[in-house]
Amino acid sequence: MRHFIQPVAKKVGIGNISWHTFRHTYSTLLHANGEDPKVVQELLRHSSIKVTMDVYTQAVTATKRKAQSRVVEMIVPKKPAGAMAPA
Repeated sequence: MRHFIQPVAKKVGIGNISWHTFRHTYSTLLHANGEDPKVVQELLRHSSIKVTMDVYTQAVTATKRKAQSRVVEMIVPKKPAGAMAPA
C-alpha cells in the first residue's frame, strides 16, 4: 500500500488513501463495471457475499439513475413520434 497505491494516489491528486478506503473504492468500481458479485467477493477475500455487497459496495449514482429510468419507462408509455399533446 505504502509503496504502490499511496504514491499513485498522491500523484493523481487524491492524497493520502487508507487501505480501508481503497478496498471500498475497489469493490464499488468492480461492481460499477458489471463484475459478477461472486468474483468481487473472491477478489476481496470475503467469506460471505453479504459482507461484500452490504458493507463494501455502493451503487454508483449513474447506475441508480438508469435503474430508476427503466422503471419509469415501464410505467409511463412513450408518446409516438409526432404525437401532439392534448389541448
